[in-house]
Amino acid sequence: MPFRTIEISLPEYAPAGVSFVTVKSSALMRRADLTLYVPPTAPAGPLPLVILLHGVYGSHWAWLFKGGAHKVLDRLIAEENLPPMMLAMPSDGLWGDGSGYAQHAGADCHRWIVEEVPQAATLVDPRVARSPRFIAGLSMGGYGAMRLGALHAEKFTAISAHSSCTDIAHLHGFVEETSAQFVLTEKEPMSVIECLTQNAHRLPPLRFDCGSDDILIEHNRTLHQQLDQAGIPHVYEEFTGGHTWEYWHEHLADSLRFFGQTIR
Repeated sequence: MPFRTIEISLPEYAPAGVSFVTVKSSALMRRADLTLYVPPTAPAGPLPLVILLHGVYGSHWAWLFKGGAHKVLDRLIAEENLPPMMLAMPSDGLWGDGSGYAQHAGADCHRWIVEEVPQAATLVDPRVARSPRFIAGLSMGGYGAMRLGALHAEKFTAISAHSSCTDIAHLHGFVEETSAQFVLTEKEPMSVIECLTQNAHRLPPLRFDCGSDDILIEHNRTLHQQLDQAGIPHVYEEFTGGHTWEYWHEHLADSLRFFGQTIR
């Protein structure tokens, strides 16, 4: 087993389709949490896996209980015939106000997401073991989704992001920790555009969006322009809205539709 210990909630006490999981993470060198959702209507057979990354200050429960991610997925399955998927919603490693999903000197939040979260999801529902795998996120999680998705392009079928930071430096406008406290051991670039351009030859389908009133809108517009200049195919959309859960609840549907299109 990939984990020394694993605790999984009992289905009779959790909301339908929801599992709360705690594992002993070798990447983080401590226990770590993730929330999983499998639509109760999902048929037998392969089950695509969507890893959803939260933003600063958040944790594994945020996408479910602030973003209603399971409600969005259920609605799209019922109304738009979206293929059922498992949602894996991990904590970011809980370093400071936000880890950036990066490799820190004392906690490899990067490996936790890319390697251990899919392993934990597979232990809960083996149907995801050989199924398409997607990654998405909001704000800091959008940064993590695009960066990790690019660096591990062979592992993901598509990438989507909402209201994203596009460089690790952008986190300093949100977090208490100083840049000196970010003792990173990453060997790869920390900016999204560098990761995307270095892996342009093998990127899976990519989309991202941002609200026109979002504090990060200019960073997203710049990334869109840089990708256009580099000739890297992508979808970029702007919608009305700000850096809010109302926006992310609404536009998570765009990510899930995008992932569903790649499956079809």
